[in-house]
Amino acid sequence: MEEKKGFFKRLVEGLSKTRDSIVSGIDSIFTGFSSIDDDFYEEIEEILVMGDLGINATTSIIEDLKRKVREQGIHDPQECKQLLIESIRDEMNAGETAYEFEHRKSVILVVGVNGVGKTTSVGKLAGLLKEQGLRVVLAAADTFRAAAGEQLEEWAERAGVDIIKGQGGSDPGSVVYDAISAARARNADVLICDTAGRLHNKKNLMNELGKLNRIIDREYPEAYKETLVVLDGTTGQNALQQAKEFCEVTDVTGIILTKLDGTAKGGIAIAIHSELGIPVKYIGVGEQIDDLQKFDAESFVNALFDVH
Repeated sequence: MEEKKGFFKRLVEGLSKTRDSIVSGIDSIFTGFSSIDDDFYEEIEEILVMGDLGINATTSIIEDLKRKVREQGIHDPQECKQLLIESIRDEMNAGETAYEFEHRKSVILVVGVNGVGKTTSVGKLAGLLKEQGLRVVLAAADTFRAAAGEQLEEWAERAGVDIIKGQGGSDPGSVVYDAISAARARNADVLICDTAGRLHNKKNLMNELGKLNRIIDREYPEAYKETLVVLDGTTGQNALQQAKEFCEVTDVTGIILTKLDGTAKGGIAIAIHSELGIPVKYIGVGEQIDDLQKFDAESFVNALFDVH
């Protein structure tokens, strides 16, 4: 349990800026209002939207809160805090099926624009899965960015997993093809493919991802397929926009949200889930290999409100 607590503590610290912007505002509403009325709800709504939870999630959370207040006959604003925490948590629950790929032979395609921490996240994810006892192979299929292969190689070493890479500028498809052969030969549980992060235009990206998906379907039809988009938490609504663009070109099954330790926009985790119906599956709060962990709605909301 020590490690888990360590991460929770880092999460609490990492979300401090978000907490300052959201929670302190909400606390002042709970103490500042003597009754629960439209103004009370409006104030909460405004703070949630400002905290990057987005209109969808906020509306849903407020509706849920109103329903609970009605059903439980609550009149004191102070008593609403716990209900609000529950409503936010319910809004984000990913469910048990979110990590299906851990239990089957799987291929994970990791996508995301350059600069969001994509290659780093691939390395950390490999470390996390290895720690769970899974045999992991990495494919360095981001062959456009010169440093991506070397960077991934360093992470592979750190995580203690195998890596397949081509020459710089070589065809990503051939790297994935070779990596599938290697994953098969080594009886790997999970093959994680780092892909090119250039959103230079949607058509190119679509063709590239389409090609990789076809190779996987053809060469490794029995593998369970997962596509994770890496987003930078510090970019708030911009991250949401990026996620939408990737959803248009490929079948995104989950989100890795990075850099939550440096932002007041941590509420974006809630917005993404609500707007896109895609769960945040992993969150990153730092640079160390164990700074990427499974997303747990309860831990996240508890850390956000600093509830132990």
